[in-house]
Amino acid sequence: MVDIKPTRSELMKLKKRIKLAKSGYNLLKKKRDGLILEFFESLKKAKTLRKELVEEYRNALYKMNVSRTIESDLKIKSLALAVRDKPLLELTSKNIMGVVVPKIAGSTAQKKLKERGYGIIEGSSVIDEASRSYEKVVDKAIEAAEVETTMKKLLLEIEKTKRRVNALEFSVIPKLEQAQRFIKLRLEEMERENVFRLKRIKG
Repeated sequence: MVDIKPTRSELMKLKKRIKLAKSGYNLLKKKRDGLILEFFESLKKAKTLRKELVEEYRNALYKMNVSRTIESDLKIKSLALAVRDKPLLELTSKNIMGVVVPKIAGSTAQKKLKERGYGIIEGSSVIDEASRSYEKVVDKAIEAAEVETTMKKLLLEIEKTKRRVNALEFSVIPKLEQAQRFIKLRLEEMERENVFRLKRIKG
């Protein structure tokens, strides 16, 4: 409190700073609450996608084992090498309450039979089934990656916003209010001293 000048102009400045700090505190609280809601929405989505991804992978693994039993590993490997086109991904971004999160767009990994790069004669229905299942796994993994990265970014922003809210609530605003009380008391004291001095002069 030593550095605070007990003047009316300083009191006015402090009142403005307190008003600004409280306004910032309310905005940050709303932002934090909004981010928490967004985070839980993403978490719910991520859980669903993770479950679907595991199911798709199990299904693909089963179908691959069936095709390996019916066809030879060598044939499957040679057909895998014949696959030409890979899914093209375009990484953009979107804004969620000031947080920039990734948005993955692009072509699907799922292809039609003729688009896989190997002929109908070389392949077989079991290999096609396995290929289709693994293409679904890739699509689901891309979806899950987008949602889980969004979750991580939201969580970091929630932590940062929480720290700012706590700093304002427990440090900045109480210190400013304490300084305001000190100036008010000092001004009242000075006022009393002036009144007493004037009475003595009149006396």
